[in-house]
Amino acid sequence: MRQTVRNFNSMKDIIIGTAQFQHKSGDKAYNLKRIEELTAIAAARNASMVSFHEMCVTGYAFLRKSNRNEMDQLSEEIPGGSTIDFLTGLAARYKMAILAGLLEKGGTKFYNTYICVTKDGLLAKFRKLHPFINKWLSPGDEYVVFNYQGVKCGILICYDNNVIENVRATTLLGADIIFMPHVTGCTPSSMPGRGYVDPTLWHARHDDPKPLRKEFDSRKYREWLLRWLPARAYDNGIYIIYSNPIGMDDDQLKGGGSMILDPFGDIVAECRSLGNEVVVAECTADKIEKASGLRYRNARRPELYRDIIGMEHKAELKVEWMEGEKK
Repeated sequence: MRQTVRNFNSMKDIIIGTAQFQHKSGDKAYNLKRIEELTAIAAARNASMVSFHEMCVTGYAFLRKSNRNEMDQLSEEIPGGSTIDFLTGLAARYKMAILAGLLEKGGTKFYNTYICVTKDGLLAKFRKLHPFINKWLSPGDEYVVFNYQGVKCGILICYDNNVIENVRATTLLGADIIFMPHVTGCTPSSMPGRGYVDPTLWHARHDDPKPLRKEFDSRKYREWLLRWLPARAYDNGIYIIYSNPIGMDDDQLKGGGSMILDPFGDIVAECRSLGNEVVVAECTADKIEKASGLRYRNARRPELYRDIIGMEHKAELKVEWMEGEKK
């Protein structure tokens, strides 16, 4: 079926929160407690939705060392697992939608999955399209757009957002807002200035926070992130809800910086502390109506590039820091 661009003027205004916190590898009880604390703060600030990072329930980087049996022990069926029950209770208590990431068991396969839960249970489930952290992870095979309180929302996890077709496709399927949970930054790549951040700076942050903040704001993280993330919002005329962990993720240090960007590519809320934090912002329909991205979508001529974009292509997924670990 041929998709058409939806009229975005029907979006309702909504207050959304995005959080950062330091998770513990494999410790669901600890991580869910942090989610509970930050959800309460978001609710007190009148948020209707709150977003947490990729694999926030389970932890992430340590999974690159996990075997199939360990993955099986950590994963859950969705729906049906205990995490859905816990988050449903939270959503009912605070009268809001909660978005979080975990390891899903689907038959004999495992997925890096992100869910949206309300007081009524599971509302949406998205499986990462480009997983790489563990060979036992299977890729998802569909885009997901769902409605919550008059707002069309999409989900793309971390690397999915670096493949720009995914963001445009999710937008064309109707998303006003795309949730982009990540575990990213502070890893080496071929881009000059990228690299790991020394964990000793994290451990010394209370006595001397400036060196750590300088590293997080450099090309190792924030300066790199702001080269492309605002472009996704601006080009598509959408709100982006970006979430990322802060602190140690296994043996890697992550820079937090969860933020909300408007359809002009401007940051309207951002976590800037060096600890657990949640920020909120109101996402309004008028910005989508005024954004250049809406005009650009309406000016598209797909007859020019339909066959080009759909050309045969073999997907090749390489993550530079993981390739370096194999050497």
